[in-house]
Amino acid sequence: MTDEIVVIPGDGIGNEVVPATRRVLEAVAPGFEFVEAGAGDAVKAETGTALPEATREHVADADATLFGAAGETAAEVILPLRSAVDSFVNVRPARAYPGVDAVRPETDLVFLRENTEGVYSGHESRLNENVSTLTRVVTESASERLAEYACDYVDDDAFTLVHKANVMQETDGLFRDTVARVADEHGVETDEVLMDAFATHVCLDPGQFDVVVCPNLAGDVLSDLAAGLVGGLGLLPSANVGPDNALFEPVHGTAPDIAGEGVANPAATMLSAAMLLDYLGHEASGQRVREAVETTLEQGPRTPDLGGSATTADVTEAVIDRL
Repeated sequence: MTDEIVVIPGDGIGNEVVPATRRVLEAVAPGFEFVEAGAGDAVKAETGTALPEATREHVADADATLFGAAGETAAEVILPLRSAVDSFVNVRPARAYPGVDAVRPETDLVFLRENTEGVYSGHESRLNENVSTLTRVVTESASERLAEYACDYVDDDAFTLVHKANVMQETDGLFRDTVARVADEHGVETDEVLMDAFATHVCLDPGQFDVVVCPNLAGDVLSDLAAGLVGGLGLLPSANVGPDNALFEPVHGTAPDIAGEGVANPAATMLSAAMLLDYLGHEASGQRVREAVETTLEQGPRTPDLGGSATTADVTEAVIDRL
């Protein structure tokens, strides 16, 4: 059976790094069936909606989706796309690569972030001109799904549970208790760190952490913090995993300052594609892509963000040659 991959470039440099990454996928796994779809600022300007229903349906029905980035319409695009695959966990590796300047070159950790609720549930209200409110939602069922995934991910080893239950006693308390209970049922060891303390510890000694399980907002902020330790958001891939399919995207945004210049770094998108290959069961191909990208990061050519002068096309050709 042929895997169907939806490809959504989006806005800005998404229109450069996603087509480049599609070429890599075609080189390493030529049997894929690709479906091009649109979303983002340009689509909204043309059609009146940032995420057409046809795109959402394609994503919901496909085996996996590769997404670039959205600009001003990001909230109208990425949250519904994650909902389309019923993504309950966001997987964000943060790793330093040889040849790339890093604040902490020993950094090599993975964030497993709850992806459906918390303060991103969308329950905001403006009571009057001086007062606005935000309702934080945490459920036992969502916390359980994340914990089950985490136990499978670490293969009965261990993970770090990050929370702020000392202050948010009901919400993070429920999250902490549920995740810890599921881990205990699976015989998985956990250690707990308060999220603000984690922010300090990961900067001082990132090597003490491996897999980090955390609520939605904490995972968003702390994984971006870890990006600063390894060389920036341009190196971070991610996966939004649901029960039946998944959405893969670089963590970086549209980079409007360099969009259209042909110098965007495609590494994060290509590493996201390696995660996509792993997810679909093509682990050997995923590893080949990962190794080709890592060798290119180490030996060049490199784009200007990494101190080089190469174009996106130069890097793409180098990765494909190494494949």
